[in-house]
Amino acid sequence: MYRGWIGAALLAGLGVAAAAGASAQERQDSPAQPSIIQDESSPLAPPQPGKPPRGQKAAPAFEHDPDLDAADQFAPSQINQPLPPAVAEPSGGPRTRAASHGGAEPQHAGPGRPPRAVPDIVACSGVFGRDSSQVKLAAAFHSKNVAFTQVDAGSGGTVMASVLFGKDPKRRLEVWWSKPATRSDTHLIVINGTSGWMAPGELRLGLTLADLERLNGKPFKLLGFNKDSVATLSNWDSGGLAAVAGGCKVGVSLRAASTASASALRAMPADREFKSNDDALRAVNPTVSEILVAY
Repeated sequence: MYRGWIGAALLAGLGVAAAAGASAQERQDSPAQPSIIQDESSPLAPPQPGKPPRGQKAAPAFEHDPDLDAADQFAPSQINQPLPPAVAEPSGGPRTRAASHGGAEPQHAGPGRPPRAVPDIVACSGVFGRDSSQVKLAAAFHSKNVAFTQVDAGSGGTVMASVLFGKDPKRRLEVWWSKPATRSDTHLIVINGTSGWMAPGELRLGLTLADLERLNGKPFKLLGFNKDSVATLSNWDSGGLAAVAGGCKVGVSLRAASTASASALRAMPADREFKSNDDALRAVNPTVSEILVAY
């Protein structure tokens, strides 16, 4: 849960405090929503549409969609804009290709075998770059799959964020904005629940301590378990996950196995730091329950 990770020492290095950031943003003057309609000037007057053949109805004009907020309505000129670049795959590991709409193409395992599912990928570039916006997300994933809504900010609070595929737990993704009034400038990307998204560094939900050490190239540090049996990253200890391409930072929270004893968890409190290769920590078998990508 990011309520724990936000309180960890890593956020001091990130310069990100989600709850405090949201509050500070609310105090700022909300800038006007920038126009994304291109200025298409031409010396020639646009041709007037001819009358349709007898018995054929004219194409309907652009209509307001009552299911979308006013700010999320798209005029034809917006829909026809070029899509942003495809999301790049994090370096290392098996090579896959991300489709231009943000998904990934299935890979075929061989004759007679079904294609292997490939996860959606978050990279610190393209539609998930620092300069992204809800408009870019809607262009990449279709506006019907992007909703600006309240999400959990920890400690009982909420914040407004853009949620991708909110009705599909396997594809759900939260994108928080540094400028929520204009829904622009990526602040935080949150992968949680049962989402199948992969973060930079090949991070995904369900990874074990040993998996994380392999990706990081060495052991790392965690703060102990809170009342929800969740431990949070303290420091990647200068490992490979400390710096990922694109200038963002990644953090994780891990939940202890349901079989872990209360006494074992109490021996590793949240106000103390532990190495990921600590025998006591490994004994409670925690796995990644949340991933944060922060700018």
